[in-house]
Amino acid sequence: MNAENENKLREIVYDVKGLNLWYGEDQALKDINMKIYQNEVTAIIGPSGCGKSTFIKTLNRMIENIPSVRTSGEILYHGENIFDKAVRVEELRTRVGMVFQKPNPFPKSIYENVVYGPKIHGIKDKRLLMEITENSLKSAALWDEVKDRLNDNAYGLSGGQQQRLCIARCLAVQPDVILMDEPTSALDPIATAKIEELIDRLKADYSISIVTHSMQQAGRISDKTAFFLMGELIEYSDTVTIFSNPLDKRTEDYITGRFG
Repeated sequence: MNAENENKLREIVYDVKGLNLWYGEDQALKDINMKIYQNEVTAIIGPSGCGKSTFIKTLNRMIENIPSVRTSGEILYHGENIFDKAVRVEELRTRVGMVFQKPNPFPKSIYENVVYGPKIHGIKDKRLLMEITENSLKSAALWDEVKDRLNDNAYGLSGGQQQRLCIARCLAVQPDVILMDEPTSALDPIATAKIEELIDRLKADYSISIVTHSMQQAGRISDKTAFFLMGELIEYSDTVTIFSNPLDKRTEDYITGRFG
């Protein structure tokens, strides 16, 4: 089955149309058009300052925490424009979870980190909260390492374990999409490999978009790759195509290390 037919079969999670974004007078994203598909890992690559993190933080409107930001265009999430006044931002951010570059567990126990979201959503039943904790930690491949120390402070975990805990915390509210902004850049190679294995497993149940500086990582874990440069989407295709037969010379130059 060719890639075009396969795309038609997969549900479109995001359809970005003519997205522009400014920080004050500076335009950071320029006329971005792309579709993100269900149960795929989409890698966002490009040099520093090219708009990768800005783009990913626009997908759940987290970018709006910066006061000077304004946007034009549409981002359709399951067909609904996320910029519509009727869209509740809190609900959007529940369905579209975020994992950051540096692990950011709360200064609480491992258990309290995982159940933080479910508790905010009104779940009080202790048995149900324990079930959510176990399922989320298992999904994040962390349960076996922490099941006997759930009341320990999360800061006692290693960097890689803290990042998997942040993924478990994200999964606990049953999102639809997981956005990851360079989730392994602060981790050692062994912890990075564990997160990559985890991403590969999670895509069976979630749509994942990941910003990465590592060409090797994009090549290993993603189904599709988008190359950004100076706020523009230069090329977007199957990862195999982007890495073996890019259409744009700028893509080829970046992937082969001629700049960036």
